[in-house]
Amino acid sequence: MKNKGKKALKRLDPVRRRLLQLLTTKGSTLRTASIAMGRNDAYLQQFVHRGTPKILAEDDREILAEHLGCRPELLKHGRSYRLATHARQPPPADAYAAPQGYSVIPEAEVRVEAGVEAWNGELRETGEGWLFADSFIRHRLRAEPGDLWMIEADGDSMEPMLSTGDHFMIDVSRTVPAPPGIFVIWDGIALVAKRIEHVPHSDPSRVILKSLNPEYVGHESAAEEVRIVGRVVWVSRKL
Repeated sequence: MKNKGKKALKRLDPVRRRLLQLLTTKGSTLRTASIAMGRNDAYLQQFVHRGTPKILAEDDREILAEHLGCRPELLKHGRSYRLATHARQPPPADAYAAPQGYSVIPEAEVRVEAGVEAWNGELRETGEGWLFADSFIRHRLRAEPGDLWMIEADGDSMEPMLSTGDHFMIDVSRTVPAPPGIFVIWDGIALVAKRIEHVPHSDPSRVILKSLNPEYVGHESAAEEVRIVGRVVWVSRKL
């Protein structure tokens, strides 16, 4: 019977497997969660095992995420795993489970595929996750877990602060360069990190984009033309 259960679990897509794991971690059930959503008690049972509905509506994801204590994006089907033809395998079922008092911050895939002409505004998960204490996130970073992503640095334009292989965290709720700081932006070709400063008294508003490596030349741009993804709030480096 256990083997049958494992085979059935493997046939489920990543979102449905993740939902079952989150329910186990929470100590909840499909029936309890369905009722918490204001749905009939078989709603999630049908969603998981019969594929009805095919995906959860946004309102349902929000309510269910609140019940489970997770980010609503973890219950969203779509671009996280299907964007790339060479995408990594989905994470194991327990990849997003975290002990009480901790949150898992997903790592974003920022390498753009050949032939992709524009960024669609969504970050794609690699399947890796970083565990952080909620107290550290809220009190030291002054952030919400659902607004945070980890990114691996690639390139030398931001040395010595960021070198290839370093990992840094961005807060996607913070997209205004006031005060100045390090941000991840879409530059028309790739997602890159730059220091951004607002030009005082400019109207319309303009910003200066700089690399910390003096070998790279900075430039000025209209603020509305810069697609800021989020502010860098934390850095990790292997010594």
